Amino acid sequence: MAEQATDLGGRFAGRAATVAATGLFLTAGALALAAIAGGGSDRWAGLALLVALGVAAVLMLPRLRRGPALAPTGLEPLVGALLEPAALVAEDGAVEAANDAWRALVGPQRRLQRGPLTGADAMLRAAAKDGHAGFQGDIGDAAYRLEAARLADGRFLFRVTGRAPPAPAPQAAAEPRAATAPTHLDAFASASPFGAALIEGDDPFAGDILERNEAWNGIAGGGAQLGGLLTDATRAEAAARLAAGGVGPFEVTPAARPESFAHLYVTRLGGRSVAYLVDVTEQKQMQAQLAQANKMQAIGQLAGGVAHDFNNLLTAILMNLSELETRHPLGDPSFDGLARIRENVLRAAGLVGQLLTFSRKVTVQRETLDVGELISNVSVMLRRLLPESVGMDEDYGRNLPKVRADKQQLENAIMNLVVNARDAVQSHGGGKILVRAARVGEREAVSLGYEGQPMGEMAMIEVSDDGPGIPPEVLSKIFDPFFTTKAVGEGTGLGLATVYGIVKQSDGWIAVTSKPGDGAAFRIFLPVYDPPLVEPPAPAPPKGRTTARDLSGVGRILFVEDEDSVRRIAARLLRARGYEVLEAADGEEALVIAEANAGQLDLMISDVIMPGLDGPKLLKAARQFLGDAPVMFISGYAEAEFSKVLEGERGVSFLPKPIDITTLAENVKHLLQGG
Repeated sequence: MAEQATDLGGRFAGRAATVAATGLFLTAGALALAAIAGGGSDRWAGLALLVALGVAAVLMLPRLRRGPALAPTGLEPLVGALLEPAALVAEDGAVEAANDAWRALVGPQRRLQRGPLTGADAMLRAAAKDGHAGFQGDIGDAAYRLEAARLADGRFLFRVTGRAPPAPAPQAAAEPRAATAPTHLDAFASASPFGAALIEGDDPFAGDILERNEAWNGIAGGGAQLGGLLTDATRAEAAARLAAGGVGPFEVTPAARPESFAHLYVTRLGGRSVAYLVDVTEQKQMQAQLAQANKMQAIGQLAGGVAHDFNNLLTAILMNLSELETRHPLGDPSFDGLARIRENVLRAAGLVGQLLTFSRKVTVQRETLDVGELISNVSVMLRRLLPESVGMDEDYGRNLPKVRADKQQLENAIMNLVVNARDAVQSHGGGKILVRAARVGEREAVSLGYEGQPMGEMAMIEVSDDGPGIPPEVLSKIFDPFFTTKAVGEGTGLGLATVYGIVKQSDGWIAVTSKPGDGAAFRIFLPVYDPPLVEPPAPAPPKGRTTARDLSGVGRILFVEDEDSVRRIAARLLRARGYEVLEAADGEEALVIAEANAGQLDLMISDVIMPGLDGPKLLKAARQFLGDAPVMFISGYAEAEFSKVLEGERGVSFLPKPIDITTLAENVKHLLQGG
């Protein structure tokens, strides 16, 4: 009671002092205003006094609002004795007293709003309004439960009563409701460009089709059940994968369109199935064409490499054979054996030539050809190849287009196709062969099997027959080298492969259509060539050197060949015929020799394909040292780019391997004599 009386007395005395101070403050202000209003010299002193009173009022107003502080013997010792974090906080948020636990948790800040406690202002307002407030706030990274109580002197007691309970764990997701069976196809499936169907039952292959869109009928045709719309093999495979848990895509073949392919997707919901069919026939065809093109390219690279090496071996054999024949002439007991060796070597060379044609490694001598004249000229020779049981008709009109191709190769291609048709018709007891030429537009060409790049108008050469046709399982292999359906010993399997190579090297396309029992038709498509109004004159033959030298069997020759066996035997045999031969094993060595003998070389003979500096590059680099000397290229094969070198350079000729010394010597003498 005594403490309460003392507290009340202190509060009364404090309020009396506040009232007295306020009265004095107002009196001083009134006097200052009177002095200002009275004018004279006192108005400046009054004005200064009024300004001072205003500044004092601003500084003292917060303390007047807060009221007098309790004596140190009040609540401060109680706050320090509390075990939980506690603090006395003024109305403006100033921390006037705090225990050690509060400072350890909240920090030593003198104002509540500047510490780590969030939401302090809201808590002060709630306690001032209701007298007490409970609050959950974050102190640092943790959440705590706080309480604030308004005291009689206007201050607030803040206490941290403990950590806030953890947030409740999110409730587990509700179990999904069982999927309900669809009753119809949605609008998207009904209007989609792929097939969609709603099927009764969990087995989409045995259930009845309840609804389908228009695209479904175009892909799979009509039918009550999906199982009956697919071929047996693809249905069984798709059913096995579906039973294993797959949903697609399953590759299937519609029974109504056995040449097509589709991808099947299946979704099962509530005792029904929704099936989707996507037609991938065109995609599969493109994949097959790409795989076939890659295979043919790989085979061509292999064939070209083998033919190149084999031609070098045949050349060495032929040259050594020529040397032996000079020692064992006609009448010698060994002459017949050497003749048989030559015959077999030439047969081997013919096979290698077909490989080179297939692999498009043959040097092309392009010229402008009239398709009608070509067919007319080759028909005379073709009729001699046909027996009486096989007839041949030609169908070509006027105004046929011109093409740019190698005449000999194109004739060879037509002859191979006719021979192939003859054998097919003859095995069927006889029949007819039709050789046709026409000018076709791009759309018509596509309808006839053309699948290459757009070329506008094209020249078409067709060889068709009414024989037994080509089985479907064989059709994709007919252009493979060494593939043949003929009996052993009756065919090499290179005829159609050679045709394929000739057409491709002529920038054309070959297509074949055939049905068993309905004959076969091979169609060659070539780009139309529109010659200029004035054709450029053909390159003049190389001129001989003007130096006064007897070139008959005499001359300095630079012989460049990376195959040692060929270079050595050829150089030795040429020297035996009176020529001076300088040998080089590669292009770099030849360039050094040409520079050292600048202006003194009568002929350069070079291989085309060599490591490092090849034949065409050597020609460009050594031309300044060769002057007008002719150049002869020899090779087992030459890339297509080499044909451009022959067309653009003067004094350049080409001699394909394998060659014997007689052929080589004749060409050398011809060139050195300026022929």
